[in-house]
Amino acid sequence: MTQTTVAVIDYGMGNLHSVGKAIEKVAPDAKLVITNDHDIILNATHVLLPGVGAMRDCMGEMIKFNVDKIVHAVIKKGTPFLGICVGMQALLNRSEENNGIECLNVFDGDVVHFKAGIDDNGLPLKIPHMGWNQVKQTSKHPLWENIKDNTRFYYVHSYHAQLKDSQFQMGQTQYSESFCAAIGKDNVFATQFHPEKSHDAGLQLLKNFVNWNGKV
Repeated sequence: MTQTTVAVIDYGMGNLHSVGKAIEKVAPDAKLVITNDHDIILNATHVLLPGVGAMRDCMGEMIKFNVDKIVHAVIKKGTPFLGICVGMQALLNRSEENNGIECLNVFDGDVVHFKAGIDDNGLPLKIPHMGWNQVKQTSKHPLWENIKDNTRFYYVHSYHAQLKDSQFQMGQTQYSESFCAAIGKDNVFATQFHPEKSHDAGLQLLKNFVNWNGKV
């Protein structure tokens, strides 16, 4: 039986320590590799793309290390793939951050800044959206297994995804407006929230990912 190998793509912009520790906790028998080595990533059974910081910097580093090419190769191969935070945003066509940045074109849609708004107490909405918020599961998916609908997950972001086709939205959250919390199609799933910082529910999602065969 082939050992489960989880490759966390290292392009210098992810929360690698937290993600790695979370994977080790939920899958102690799996082999965890944090790397930008293309051969290792292509031969992994599961691949994870984290991301924090500005989209310009993230995409710049991805291109520098040819991560853009390896992401497409992994997805085309059918390997279970998980994007987190900016790692999710990077899968869309374009982000309006930094005066407009071209992204990876895995999902049709754009990444846009939160609109100004008022919170439940009548105060100006704080941006970035930071802290815990409920996620409504808008589509059934193996990565939601054993996670109750409207469970709270942890966020830190000022931009969010707008998909052109809502069928690929897996979850949504309300913060001044309803925004896309998770996306998915075929062997790809991605979250705007940070599962590695979301305690039990986040760990369950990561466990589901490691156990996922990439089929919906």
